[in-house]
Amino acid sequence: MTDTADLRRRLAGTVPTDDPAWRHALQRVSRELFLGNALFRLNGTQWEPVHRDQIDPGEWLRLVYQNTTWVTQIDGVNAADASGPMAGRPTSSSTLPSLIVRMLDLAGIRDGDKVLEIGTGTGYSTAILCDRLGDERVFSVEYDPQLAAAAAEHIHAAGHHPTLITGDGLAGHKDGATYDAIIATCAVRHIPPAWLHQVRAGGAITTTISGWMLASGLIRLTVHDDGTATGRFTGDQIGYMLARPHERPPRPTYYQHPGHTRPTRVDPALLDDWTGHFLAQLAAPSAELMNTTGGVILVDVATGSQAWTKPAGNSWHVHQHGPLNLWDQVEDALTTWQSAGSPPQCDFGMTVKADGTQQVWLGAPDGPSWGLPV
Repeated sequence: MTDTADLRRRLAGTVPTDDPAWRHALQRVSRELFLGNALFRLNGTQWEPVHRDQIDPGEWLRLVYQNTTWVTQIDGVNAADASGPMAGRPTSSSTLPSLIVRMLDLAGIRDGDKVLEIGTGTGYSTAILCDRLGDERVFSVEYDPQLAAAAAEHIHAAGHHPTLITGDGLAGHKDGATYDAIIATCAVRHIPPAWLHQVRAGGAITTTISGWMLASGLIRLTVHDDGTATGRFTGDQIGYMLARPHERPPRPTYYQHPGHTRPTRVDPALLDDWTGHFLAQLAAPSAELMNTTGGVILVDVATGSQAWTKPAGNSWHVHQHGPLNLWDQVEDALTTWQSAGSPPQCDFGMTVKADGTQQVWLGAPDGPSWGLPV
């Protein structure tokens, strides 16, 4: 099948939304314009490049119009430049269309709104915004200059000319402020103050809160007259790549402290749960998490502290060393959650205060809470 109009209609028909305007945009925006000549497909533990000129044209279009995320860059290497399979971490992608629409629905975008998009990527979601709102009401920031240049070509080829900025999206774009909404297609460890200042009172910030454990929570925050913002997590089990300035630093060489071992109070398997994983990240925000067949390993990149769990008969023990007792922090958060009945992530919310402090809370703003690193 090479009829792209029909492929676009079929794709739009699979995307859940209560706003038909987004389906109409999906039907009008040609996704093949935004994927260039190659993409990466995961094959086992490696990313295999699929080059457009090496497969049947119809097969290429079928790939393009699948409701899936296609990775287009691994560790800064574009798929078109990859000569063979490679290991590494995705650094750019074309988000699956249903997630794009989910973000737009959650943000409450309506005709006439002015929107700042953080993370242009391939430009596909930018073009969808332009189709709905008009070019003059869409602003998009991309951190990577190479990606920004390619996205501009894609967007212009689709017939749109929004305001495109190359730079740090965490600074927003004050020249276009104020916005009705900011939507981030990258994850952040905390809400950048510039975003709060550039959205009108009553407007929204829609993003994913993530961190160095790579847990994630999707949230829509409403900005208030007093400069604060509040919202509740949706519970959607989705994640975006961290914004480049919020990425994990290189892991230092650690001094091996003697440490101590004790029985655990919770099962490390709780970190396999979406909400449990998120809580662990809130409790130890500068730690990385590694899962093993024998439990979990936590490594704090700021202090060198470490913790790892190991089976001990029918229970578990944890060994900790360094200035921070990482497992104690995680365990306290998990037991608080269990005491509340282990509710899902949608029972959590977030408050961003005008003084810069940011708290994720359980149940209500005056309930148990954890500060985000700012």
